Amino acid sequence: MNKIKMIAVVFGFLFASTAFAQELKPGDKAPKFTLKNVDNQMVSLDDYKDQKGVILIFTCNHCPFAVAWEDRKIALQNEFAAQGFPVVAINPNDPKKQPEDSFEKMQERVKEIGINYPYLIDETQEIAKAYGATRTPHVYLLENKGGKFEIAYVGAIDDNHKDAKQVQKTYLADAIYQLAAGKEIANNYTKAVGCTIKWKE
Repeated sequence: MNKIKMIAVVFGFLFASTAFAQELKPGDKAPKFTLKNVDNQMVSLDDYKDQKGVILIFTCNHCPFAVAWEDRKIALQNEFAAQGFPVVAINPNDPKKQPEDSFEKMQERVKEIGINYPYLIDETQEIAKAYGATRTPHVYLLENKGGKFEIAYVGAIDDNHKDAKQVQKTYLADAIYQLAAGKEIANNYTKAVGCTIKWKE
């Protein structure tokens, strides 16, 4: 490999590393999005300006971690949507790498398990990159501050994806309770646990 090619490869690697290293943190502005839902309707973050916040979850069909938390995601919608914190899920995976995460399979999954919240497809993966999401699931709790959303919590839903009955720390729910009560979130960042996002080449 000549020097010019070697330099191009190194810079390409550094650029790619930087592009996927910018995970947003609590206090950061939440990037806006407009994405297609499984019902073929477009859903935008601006649609939720009358809500107190949004539970934004990057997730997918195939990942065992995402599947293990599915019932709890539905339960979060059941509990918190009426309190002003609805769930919005986004699938960022490249279906060419993981066919189970195609739009058609998303539609089937919604009917199969009774998903009760919007399930959007991030076809270009630009929204996942904007948030710095790396896993499925990867949670971003958004707080509505005068019509502008700010990230309040980032990370995992709880501390046990394997068994809901064995959960000891409900990170996300605790953050929502504290936010709704006007309190500072005691633990606003945890490590997202799940499968890596399947990026396009």
